[in-house]
Amino acid sequence: MLTAAISVLSAAIWIYLIVARGAFWRAAERDTRFAPDHLPEPSSWPRVIAVVPARNEADVIVEAVGSLLAQSYPGQFDVVLVDDQSNDGTGDAAMNEAVKLTAMDRLTILRGTEPPSGWTGKLNAMATGVRAVEARGAPDYILFTDADIAYRDPNALRRLVRGALAKNTVLTSLMVKLRCDSLSEKLLIPAFVFFFQKLYPFAWVNNPANKVAAAAGGCMLVKYEALQKAGGVAAIRGALIDDCAMGALLKTQGAVFLGLTEAVESIRPYDDFNHIRRMVSRSAYSQLDYNPLKLLGSVLGMALTYIAPPYLALFAEGWPGLLGAAVWAVMALSFQPILRLYKRSPMWGVALPVIALLYLGFTIDSAVQHWLGRGGAWKGRYQAAAGGGA
Repeated sequence: MLTAAISVLSAAIWIYLIVARGAFWRAAERDTRFAPDHLPEPSSWPRVIAVVPARNEADVIVEAVGSLLAQSYPGQFDVVLVDDQSNDGTGDAAMNEAVKLTAMDRLTILRGTEPPSGWTGKLNAMATGVRAVEARGAPDYILFTDADIAYRDPNALRRLVRGALAKNTVLTSLMVKLRCDSLSEKLLIPAFVFFFQKLYPFAWVNNPANKVAAAAGGCMLVKYEALQKAGGVAAIRGALIDDCAMGALLKTQGAVFLGLTEAVESIRPYDDFNHIRRMVSRSAYSQLDYNPLKLLGSVLGMALTYIAPPYLALFAEGWPGLLGAAVWAVMALSFQPILRLYKRSPMWGVALPVIALLYLGFTIDSAVQHWLGRGGAWKGRYQAAAGGGA
């Protein structure tokens, strides 16, 4: 009886995910659909300033800043790098690249400060950049972008702004294409994007009538006026998952867009398993509001969704085993659009239960690190103290 009940419940979960979860698995929300090439260009282009928070990013900052300064944007576009107390020459490396590109006048480097109580380091750096921007006169848009993001397409910013103007969005965010070269990346990175889309279906995020809100922090084009009306960066100063907090904040002000892209990439390598574990563990328990009951629910939910189908297929007899095999096949097929985006073998779809089990372990590790007072670890800072919230 228990086996039959588990098989039916697991199948019901996947019917819901495939049919009624915003078609997240199709990976259809793309920047090219949001701002296609035939979209008319504005008669005048708004002023945009990029704010780049960076802490010990000398290994990636040259490519990131260089790609920003190389954007073929027709309007005024400058870059503010907030060097968040780096000790590896991040600021110098960025300025040297600007000199090489003869774009020194378009790059400003600020020295960040230790975050005040209640602030995360990244949001404090972002706020520092915004204050510097405001001192020069308010821009039309701020591009919040990370220090490990490369804008491969020189027209990427142009497309972002063109779409934002045409669709009147207050936030236009792209889930950048993550690096997927090493074995650990091939195993875990496509699933990271798959799970993010399942948690925040992009079609729901992009629907003004739906309350689901999110963003991807690597690339967020924000309408300055809307950000100020919402309370500025200070309104989310303690959020560990700062991009989704920004998405929720700005969706109160107007339309938002979140989509996938191949024109903007993350250049941060995750060459071993532990790099990805630390990246996920940093904020996974925050997503559960630091609630042990939600953690337990997440464990049970992941087990029913991803572990039960292959277990039933391999070990259960009769129709529960057949149903488990069918659900496992549906699961593998749902993973295919993301695997195609990342140019990975379709056979990785069969391994999704194992990958999900690893992510479940990362979530449990996130809770353990939080309980030990090491939550939210990022480059020497622990930003989620034990017993506290976001």
